[in-house]
Amino acid sequence: MLTFPEIDPVIFRLGPVAVRWYGLMYLIGFACSYSLIRFRLNRERKVLGDKQLEDLYFIMIVGLVVGARVGYMFFYNMKELLANPLSLFLVWQGGMSFHGGLVGATLSVVWFCRKHALSFLDITDMVVITAPIGLGLGRLGNFINGELWGRPSGVPWAMIFPGAGLHARHPSQLYELGLEGILLFMLLWFLRKRFSGTGQMSALFLILYGVFRSLAEFFREPDPQLGFLFEVITMGQLLSCIMIVAGVYIFFSSGRRAS
Repeated sequence: MLTFPEIDPVIFRLGPVAVRWYGLMYLIGFACSYSLIRFRLNRERKVLGDKQLEDLYFIMIVGLVVGARVGYMFFYNMKELLANPLSLFLVWQGGMSFHGGLVGATLSVVWFCRKHALSFLDITDMVVITAPIGLGLGRLGNFINGELWGRPSGVPWAMIFPGAGLHARHPSQLYELGLEGILLFMLLWFLRKRFSGTGQMSALFLILYGVFRSLAEFFREPDPQLGFLFEVITMGQLLSCIMIVAGVYIFFSSGRRAS
């Protein structure tokens, strides 16, 4: 059993404002994604101008954050939302959903593309390749916070997380860092020139993330207020399966358009 490295989630404070590792991880992720896409635009094909790229990231970040919070309350905490609708705004109490963030970011990109008369799938094909950077760093932030821990386990690298009882658990946040962050980025970067049809990279992101997240959920403790759905699967696995189905549909639809 390994000792959980107790790192203060707060890096420093400026009066009432606390700068946290979790937020910093996402800022670094967005900065890396933006920089890498700007580099690709300058080296490969100029789909967007610099000002358009800045506008895209601004609206996409807003959509992602709003969608992540709304998605968490809708998918994982509906009982609380119905009992107290204002709980939606209590963001300092925690609770963000990747799948909700994906919906929010997608809707924001749809709006952006309609405003600028751009192809939605051309833009998403470009963005999704760098998305795993932020996803992986976000999981690292979860680990530092000691949250979203795994199920009880006797593996040698299991850890006792603060607030998770006396059982040693899978460090599932690190599993997701490896799968949804590092491995997913490597695969998408490697495949980007082999699947150049419109929509194919977007489809591969949906499929691969869905598969990796579904696998990781077997080691992750379900949210206590929700538990298992139908006593079989977690909400994360259900939503990831929907992603896989959508990805398969987009992939084969793009193949038909190309032919």
